[in-house]
Amino acid sequence: MAFRLLILFIVIAFIELYAFQAVKTFTKVRWVLFTYIFLSVAAIVFIAYQFTKFDRSVGQTKMTMITLGLLLLVLIPKLILTLILFLEDIYRIFSGTISKISGAANDSFLPERRKFVSQIALGLAAIPFSSLIYGMTFGKYNYKVITQQIFFPDLPDEFDGFKITQISDVHSGSFDNPEKINYAIDLVNEQNSDMILFTGDIVNTHAKEMLPWIETFNRIKPHKYGKFSVLGNHDYGEYVDWKTQKEKDQNFHDIKALYGKIGFDLMLNENKYIQKGTDKIALVGVENWGVKFKKAGDLHKASQGLTKEEFKILMSHDPSHWDAEVNKHPKDFHLTLSGHTHGLQFGIEIPGFFKWSPAQYVYEQWAGLYEKVGKYIYVNRGFGFHAYPGRVGIMPEITVIELKKGKNVV
Repeated sequence: MAFRLLILFIVIAFIELYAFQAVKTFTKVRWVLFTYIFLSVAAIVFIAYQFTKFDRSVGQTKMTMITLGLLLLVLIPKLILTLILFLEDIYRIFSGTISKISGAANDSFLPERRKFVSQIALGLAAIPFSSLIYGMTFGKYNYKVITQQIFFPDLPDEFDGFKITQISDVHSGSFDNPEKINYAIDLVNEQNSDMILFTGDIVNTHAKEMLPWIETFNRIKPHKYGKFSVLGNHDYGEYVDWKTQKEKDQNFHDIKALYGKIGFDLMLNENKYIQKGTDKIALVGVENWGVKFKKAGDLHKASQGLTKEEFKILMSHDPSHWDAEVNKHPKDFHLTLSGHTHGLQFGIEIPGFFKWSPAQYVYEQWAGLYEKVGKYIYVNRGFGFHAYPGRVGIMPEITVIELKKGKNVV
């Protein structure tokens, strides 16, 4: 433990030294330098103190989210400064060595640090700094309605044009602005979909987190063909230390009841038919199943009584389930709806042209629509936020999927 702390101290000192060099090269005004040092030390002390105060019996709180936000706000820009100035130092050492060998060396072995390099470094560091601030103030509630048509040749005729609204990953324990949440609920209602599906994570950990928001989410109007939901990994209360198993079980019972309190039918490894005119499709809902997370989902149980030929929509919170089990299952699932990744709440998206997030190095399907041999999965980017109290580039999402009968196109 002592060795790890020593390594951590060395890394922090290394980063802080380079970041200070960038500031010092840019300006030598004493009060600016002293202010920078004071703010840096204060931030490090605050973050370190908050990490020592973290209580696993409580889990995430507003303060832990603020602390993580501050850590990213301080760390990422300084890492950029460190990388650029470290590369400059490699150049300086190489240049000084060549000068020494050629006999053209000046009094100092190393050339002076160039001001314009520090200016470039500070300019680049300002991009994530300002983006993270935006994400914590505006981005986390910058709701986007994303519409997606998906074509199936074997879609029952009556369901051609059937609209489904999907929300996911509410994480109600993170909310702090009732006006913004009410605005998001208005957006949900404006879609006038036939059915609404909620693919899990109603809370961060504790059922009580949702209690202030019950009335708000009850504003989601009834949908003609129903309101259905499944559980997400956070709904099992497994990220804190409980005093007793009974307390944990009670919390899980209360979380399951929350879905009913906001008018959603919770599906626990089961299926039901959605009838429209003379046609029907099957809606299947599994408990959470993730490659690296809780495996409570039972796809065989959930699809019991269904045939391979019937048109099926599966709700499964974690998209890793799709490749691991869903696509290998003998009963074909035409469309899977998931969430879970949040797109890591950080990335770059230019609709139709470019999409990137660190999430893609963990999940093959992490945001939007994906297709394999005529089967589709849509991964919702999430309604709320967790851990980092903001969103940069990957905005909170309300999805509207329109089922269309026809040739498979993405």
